[in-house]
Amino acid sequence: MPLERIVATALQIVDDEGADALSMRTLAQRLGSGTATLYRHFDNRAALVAHVVDRMFGAVEMKGDELLAMGWQQALRTVAHTMFEALARHRNAARLLVEEIPLGPNAMVLREHSVAALLGSGFPPRLAAHTYATLSRYVLGFAIQVNGRGGGGQPDDAQLSAVFQSVDPALFPATVTVAESMPVPIEDEFSFGLELLLSGLARLRDDA
Repeated sequence: MPLERIVATALQIVDDEGADALSMRTLAQRLGSGTATLYRHFDNRAALVAHVVDRMFGAVEMKGDELLAMGWQQALRTVAHTMFEALARHRNAARLLVEEIPLGPNAMVLREHSVAALLGSGFPPRLAAHTYATLSRYVLGFAIQVNGRGGGGQPDDAQLSAVFQSVDPALFPATVTVAESMPVPIEDEFSFGLELLLSGLARLRDDA
């Protein structure tokens, strides 16, 4: 059985039912095969999860020379937005990245190209390493949360907006002042925070 089909099916299980639902037995049942077939490809569930995680990174196609040509700020901006979109499409699977640093071939290539763009723009090695690690955590945190509002009985944005605009101005005058801008769409939060990160990194690079 092709490895690509196995990993794609595993990712689909996580998307449909959550990360905890993925097991060798469940995957074998979904594929209509036995677990022995899976163990020919993976020593254990952790190895399977590593492949699922790396499959998500496969959707982030970035060429090193293109990133270098952009300049480091646009390179990081492009990597962050592309990674965010790729991981947000698989919010359940993105949670798997909380447990381990992705070391599959796709993730390694993306890290290599991103760090190379930073080093080529004057970032010292330690700052380049910290920059990519922090950027990755930032993207992951938002990707896990995207589309989460309004689910599980939680109020959606329209309901939250109504709450903010109906608070007592005597008790919450500042909230009333900004109520028309709340809640901030998560995509806007992501872009706003990313620009703050880039501004701070520019200062750190110049200081270094």
